[in-house]
Amino acid sequence: MQPIGIFDSGLGGLSVLQAVRQLLPAEPLVYLADQARVPYGPRPCAEVCAFAEQVTRFLLVHEARLVVVACNTASACALEHLRREFPKLLFVGMEPAVKPAVESSARKVVAVLATAATFSSARYASLVQRYGSGARVLQDVCSGWVELVEAGATDTPQAHAAVRAVLQPLLAAGADTLVLGCTHFTFLKKAISECAGPGVAIVDPAPAVARRVQGLLPRAEPQPSMPASVRVYSTGLQPDTLQRAASLALGRAVTVERVVLV
Repeated sequence: MQPIGIFDSGLGGLSVLQAVRQLLPAEPLVYLADQARVPYGPRPCAEVCAFAEQVTRFLLVHEARLVVVACNTASACALEHLRREFPKLLFVGMEPAVKPAVESSARKVVAVLATAATFSSARYASLVQRYGSGARVLQDVCSGWVELVEAGATDTPQAHAAVRAVLQPLLAAGADTLVLGCTHFTFLKKAISECAGPGVAIVDPAPAVARRVQGLLPRAEPQPSMPASVRVYSTGLQPDTLQRAASLALGRAVTVERVVLV
């Protein structure tokens, strides 16, 4: 069976991999973390497009029948480019969940946590224009968060301090709903929850992305008792943190294979 391809700039997309695996255990998966070039967020969109195209070609070598762009920055910058470049391939992208956040916010004040590239994209501007009317949509680029996740330092004093520095002004401004607009930030959910408190909702798009993937696939045959294979690749020189995070996400030992994209 041809696999589902999933990629991110680093280990953030493992939250999407985990959600897809839970919903579709019979589907083989191939995941690529482009850790040699993480983070994508500060990079120009044209560069991110080139990276995304290169990664997609790698996934096609592995016969991916559908590609999940499990990176908000790559989705904002490159998703439409990828659909034009590979018209026969199905793509599922990420986008900040502005619509459900605004709909569920009691105070109509939501805060989107994402990267600079996401915020500067036409895709994000369109989301806010379509769904943000009648609400205050705050935003923050969450400086340093991606690097903390890539370092595996998600439950450290440094991580909690970085989260407080971002969230306290947003909460003081009245935000009662936080949108995780970068897949890396799911790994900081514990620190975010502790800082925000029980009265603040956190919107994580990974489960909705998994349902979208399910909806695009043909109706599955009865699922085998054994789950399908998962292969994990990294362009980074030291994928140890990715290997630990992938093993935790999948509930079993995972070996990460290093690749060089050409």
